[in-house]
This record gives sequence, structure tokens and C-alpha cells, in this order.
Amino acid sequence: MKFRVPLTVILWTAIYMLPACKGNAHKHTQEASTQTYTCPMHPQIVQDKPGSCPICGMDLVLVEKNSNEMLLTLSTSQVTLANITTTVIGEDSISGYKRLNGKLATDPEKTTDISSRVSGRIETLYVRQTGVTVTKGQPLYKIYSEELGSLQKEYLLAAAQVRTFPHDERFRQIEQAAKQKLKLYDLSESQISQLLETGKAEPYITYTATNNATVSTLAVTEGQYVSEGGTIMRLEVYDPLWVEAIIYPAEASKVHTGQTVKVVIPGWESDPQKMVIQFISPALEEGRQLLKIRGTISNPGNRWQSGLEATVYFPLKSSGNILSLPVNAVIRDGKGTHVWVEKSEGKFEPHKVVTGMENGDVVEITHGLQKGDKVVTTGVYLLNSEFILKKGSNAMEGMVMDGGL
Repeated sequence: MKFRVPLTVILWTAIYMLPACKGNAHKHTQEASTQTYTCPMHPQIVQDKPGSCPICGMDLVLVEKNSNEMLLTLSTSQVTLANITTTVIGEDSISGYKRLNGKLATDPEKTTDISSRVSGRIETLYVRQTGVTVTKGQPLYKIYSEELGSLQKEYLLAAAQVRTFPHDERFRQIEQAAKQKLKLYDLSESQISQLLETGKAEPYITYTATNNATVSTLAVTEGQYVSEGGTIMRLEVYDPLWVEAIIYPAEASKVHTGQTVKVVIPGWESDPQKMVIQFISPALEEGRQLLKIRGTISNPGNRWQSGLEATVYFPLKSSGNILSLPVNAVIRDGKGTHVWVEKSEGKFEPHKVVTGMENGDVVEITHGLQKGDKVVTTGVYLLNSEFILKKGSNAMEGMVMDGGL
């Protein structure tokens, strides 16, 4: 009997508390199931329980999805540690240079493809390697062609008929037609005159360079048979050189043909070149949202080679005072362009913006901000990471630009 009373009390207490415990346990289980954990370095890693990131091994942290508000709140110590600084955006003018990436290229108008006018065998190849400089009139190759020999005999026969019957117009026309065939096979007047003097058909013909150039491609070897129209070699001229650069469509209005720009070749920074823009592509490059501009620069002594990288600087000057920010304050990614604005002390909000002209230091803001907004200039990427960590989404998702754009 001494132990019956306490035991009864314990049993009744357990009966009354069991439902409450079950309810609390269910509540805790439900809360735990709604918790989400992610990696600070790889936000694409998301799971419903603590653990380690399978990519970098860091411990996963809890994601706060408590509301849909875009505000990010940081303590004073967090702001200091992240080195977050702000500036009040105001009106100013932009001047300086816009930097474009470019490349040197040969001028196709000064490029010559040497092809065989007749089918035959390359008897002698006077140039046997690429990179060799040739001058106008220099022999390039000699070809043996039976077809060419037959055409020469035809011409000699027609010329003999004209000498025998000088007043016969029909024979004169035949002679002129035979001579024209030889010219079509690239025989010069001097070679045709020499043929008349010797009176002997020569199945060998030597072809010479048409201008001063450099052999960039050699497609045959000595003794090789080639067909009519077959490629023999390519001659290129490296002075002057083309400079091709790419710009974004939004910047195209700032560039025009006839405009003088500065070109700098890496390694020759102390010798910048002036270039006049001669061409702006009217269509975007296939698969890329870019336009191409082009001009030429002199290349004395062929000191630069086709394919070298080049930097093109074109002058920028705004027509009046505009809203501008340091370039580092603007975040650009695949989802758009945005900045961070401090709404009140320790409270930051992302704003989608549209940019305009830009030089190496400053970028114009055409939409998305107003004069007097307090914009974050350093630590913007840390704010982005903190937002993803706390909200579990990119700052650009669901963002609306000021003005309804």
C-alpha cells in the first residue's frame, strides 16, 4: 500500500501528458521538415537536413525563408566586416575612353590566291616555304601543260595564215581569238611576242608574282599534278593591317564612321596608333549580341602579325549631366543588371537598373535609380551572397525596376 499511491499518480500523469507530448513532437517534426540547408559557396546545393556540401565540403547552413521581402538586414559589425561603403548618386558628366577588345587581321582586298590557269604538272617550284617575301614579277612556279602547248601551236598557225593572207579578215579574227585564249591562261604580251619570234610552241610556262607580298599558304609540292583552277599558294600583304573590334549594340550610337580612335598593341603600349573607323557592321554577329567595327593601321617593317590582340579606345563624353556610378557598384549576370541601395541604416535592397555609356571607371545609369539614392559601392558581391544565403534565391528574381520598367 505504501507504493500504490505514487504509482497511481504516475500512471494518471502519463495518461494526461502523452497527447501533449505527441502534439509537441509532431510540431517539432513539422518545423524540422520545412527547414532548408544550403552551401554558402554553392547555393545550388539544397537539402532538408544539415550536412556537408558535396562540392567543397563546407558545412551547410540554414536558409531563412521567412518572408518575400527584398530587404536584407545586416548588423553594424557585419557591415564593417564586409567593408560595405555607400555613395549618394548624383548628376555628373562622363568623359574619357571606352575600351574595346580587338584583333589584327590581314586586308582581304590585298590578299591574292594564286591558282593554276591550266591543268598540268608543277615542273619547278621557286618558292618552297611560307613566310617568304616575294616581289612583283618574281617567278613563283613553272608548270608543264600539254593543253597549253596545243593552244600555242593553234596561235602560231593562225598567225602564219594572217602573214600569208594579210587582207583576209576571217584569218585575222581567228588569230585574235587564239591570242585571247593565251591571255586567258595568263600569258603576258611579252611571252606571246617571244612565242612569235621563236615560232616554237613551249609547253612550259612560268608564272610570276603580281605584287609585293608574303607567301602565307603553300598548297603544292614540286612534281605534283594540279587541275585547272587548283590552288597553288596565297600571297598576303601585312602593311597596312585591319583592326577589328567588337561593341555592344547599346554602344553603337556612340561610334560613327570617320571617327578617330586610339589603338594599343600589347607590348607596344608606348607607341599607340591612331585609326579612323571605316566600317561598322550593320548586323549582329551570328550567335553573339555584338557588332564589329573596323579600321586600318600602318605596319612598317611588318613588326605586327595578323591575329595579334589589340585594344581600341574611343573617346566618350556625355552630352550633359547624367546619373553615374563607379563601375564596381554594378552587378552584371545572366539574369540582368542591378545595384544595392541602402534604404535605412543596415537595411539594403537590390534595384534593377539599365546602364548607358561607360568608361573604365564610371558607368551611366539610365533607368532604375533616382538622384539622392544611397548606393552601395563596395561589398556588393558579399551582399549578393548573403541574400542568396538568407533568402534562398537570386536577388534578381522577382525584382521590379523603379518606374515600372
